[in-house]
Amino acid sequence: MIDYQAIDPTNAHQMAANAPLDELDVSNWHLFQAGAELPFFARLRRDDPVHFHPESRYGPFWSITRHEHLMEIDRDHRRFSSQDTITINDVFDEFEIASFIAMDPPKHDAQRKAVSPVVGPRNLAEMESLIRERVIDILDNLPLEQEFNWVERVSIELTTRMLATLFDFPYEQRHKLTYWSDINTLGPKSGLVATWEEAREELLDCLACFQRLFAERADPNHKGFDMVTMLAQNQKTRTMPPMELLGNVMLLIVGGNDTTRNSITGGVLALNQYPDEYAKLRQDRSLIPNMVSEIIRWQTPLAHMRRTALEDVDFHGKTIRKGHKVVMWYLSGNRDEAVFEDADRLIIDRGNARAHVSFGFGIHRCMGNRLAEMQLRVLWEEITKRFHWIEVVGEPVRTLSNFVRGYSELPVRVHAL
Repeated sequence: MIDYQAIDPTNAHQMAANAPLDELDVSNWHLFQAGAELPFFARLRRDDPVHFHPESRYGPFWSITRHEHLMEIDRDHRRFSSQDTITINDVFDEFEIASFIAMDPPKHDAQRKAVSPVVGPRNLAEMESLIRERVIDILDNLPLEQEFNWVERVSIELTTRMLATLFDFPYEQRHKLTYWSDINTLGPKSGLVATWEEAREELLDCLACFQRLFAERADPNHKGFDMVTMLAQNQKTRTMPPMELLGNVMLLIVGGNDTTRNSITGGVLALNQYPDEYAKLRQDRSLIPNMVSEIIRWQTPLAHMRRTALEDVDFHGKTIRKGHKVVMWYLSGNRDEAVFEDADRLIIDRGNARAHVSFGFGIHRCMGNRLAEMQLRVLWEEITKRFHWIEVVGEPVRTLSNFVRGYSELPVRVHAL
């Protein structure tokens, strides 16, 4: 049997190539923490792209690893449901938390529509100056030629400030938002709580906080263009039950936190791993918008989404049974050699970088994708005005998770122009 705790990037290729297919378990979080997961997904894409795992800590599930197959399932919500949960882990099912990403039409459509204007084109255009102002403030206060943790000083700080803006959340308490996000996605593995029961209590505190904001902003005399006000004043969402409110709040927090935060860190790491691309960026800043898409592809900040089969489905030679978990590994789709040449490399002028599936596909495509791209674009525009190089000076500390593909530490040193 594979000893997943003993795997590291130096032996991952050999272990993935030699292991029997029925021993592969790409859901094992030690693979992700070690940064050793990619060879295992490459093996599945090549030898069994629709792969059934009869046993895992999450029960039986299917792994979907090719780009074209992911898109097929993601747009087929009539046979593959998002209802109740969208991760491989069922741990929160007992808490009855619900959100529109874990719903099927028509309820999904109504709730998504209620909050989507806040990240619509008109509002984003008005938001760009605020993003730039906050990026400048963060970057101008970084220590030059001294080691610090990029995750804490930049990635978390920028996304936390933007979350406070999107919710019109008390700015001085903004770090509660990332605290709740980490507990929601990582539970005890976050190091913030010891058990899932403690995680539940912390999330109930989050609910109580947002119930107060919700009640204040439900008053039709309250004027605002934040996500809480939109939910509170929309006819189809203003009477949602408490656990549905909590689910939607957590969805919006996690969506605004983990994706952008870990792409900010992943971009710095990738450019250090591929210094020729960093040189290319210095020579041509007009590549930044395309580079942003390539960073999001390369990083894939959320490694998977899960669906549940509503009926028996014949899918590319396999029969997926009704009720089975179907895990779409976006990370693997973004490394599919049939779509992306030299897929493991960061190539900032890659012609089809926007073909990535990091934001999902179909009705559940991330509604905040343009906001995430804009934050990354503005950040790199301002970085290249100030710094010659953000040098990674130590190994990253990766998240212990098969869902959030992220980092808690990235030691760097910043060199001015």
